[in-house]
Amino acid sequence: MPDPKKEPNDVVVPTNAAEVMDIFVGKITSAEAFGSLKEIVTVVQGLVELHEKQSTKREQLVTYRETQIARLQLVENTLHRYFDLTFAERRETNKRLFDSLEAAVKSGDVAAMQTVVAGIVQVAQTSPLADLGNLTGVIEAMDDPEAVFEL
Repeated sequence: MPDPKKEPNDVVVPTNAAEVMDIFVGKITSAEAFGSLKEIVTVVQGLVELHEKQSTKREQLVTYRETQIARLQLVENTLHRYFDLTFAERRETNKRLFDSLEAAVKSGDVAAMQTVVAGIVQVAQTSPLADLGNLTGVIEAMDDPEAVFEL
């Protein structure tokens, strides 16, 4: 090992990091070294636990996200099917009403025309969701992050 450099006041100055460690280690007790080892183990265990907890949280978030997406797809499909069926019924009803109106006009049957027009007006005034509530309230609720939707 090279000789440490001596300062004018006889203070020994190490020349490299290994010499610094030699000087420093000579002043550390076995109990202090053991305490440092225990601290390293404790810190690493804490890091491992934190990593495991965060990994678990990430997995839970992924599962939650996938569940909510599946739930959204289910209710979306349900509503889409409802609209398909409802509007198919309405399409058939509308076709029959206008065919009846055309027939009443061709035959000159004024009473039939009045009845058919009343039916057309009634259909025009209704909506498949009209009896389920105010859609404006649904739109307002969608803007509220605290709103809970129960289907």
